[in-house]
Amino acid sequence: MRRVHRPQPRDDTKRGDPMTTTQSDAGLSMDLGDDLILGRARTLAPLDPALADPLGEAFAALSPWRDYPFSAAALAGYFRGIQPDAPRFAIRVGDQVAGIAGLRRSWLRGPYLQFLGLLPAFQGHGLGSAVLAWFERDARAMGERNLWVATSDFNRDALRFYTRAGYHETARIDGLIRDGKTEILMRKRLD
Repeated sequence: MRRVHRPQPRDDTKRGDPMTTTQSDAGLSMDLGDDLILGRARTLAPLDPALADPLGEAFAALSPWRDYPFSAAALAGYFRGIQPDAPRFAIRVGDQVAGIAGLRRSWLRGPYLQFLGLLPAFQGHGLGSAVLAWFERDARAMGERNLWVATSDFNRDALRFYTRAGYHETARIDGLIRDGKTEILMRKRLD
């Protein structure tokens, strides 16, 4: 029997932990459904800029970002770089930040999921699939034809994840981010 890690609830609100819900980002959120394993509500809400630095540090230590390497400052800058057509979202389970999603809404006749990252304690519980399902519902509601993602060729877990979700390889781009590394552009048709 496979053991499942169940993150324990934290009470860091007294210490002002930026990784817990704050009033500034609690208003607009999208329900991703309840997590049957973690037993808490899952939501996607606009990213509070106060989360950029701690999330930058967290993701800089994780593959694939550490394999390039992307610095914590560079990732935090991306997380802060919110534009009208490129929102960043905090992925939450209960009051805890579980990850981040960043997208570009208008890109090759459909949105492009620029960033999807989950912290290790929240991986393997269907949360990434819930984000992809929301991404698809949102695109369909907007009348889009395509969904786009990209992943590194060495990131086999991401390739399997996106393939299972119905994405197909469209192009390989050598040296896009770093020499000697290849990015794979993947598309899911919505018709």
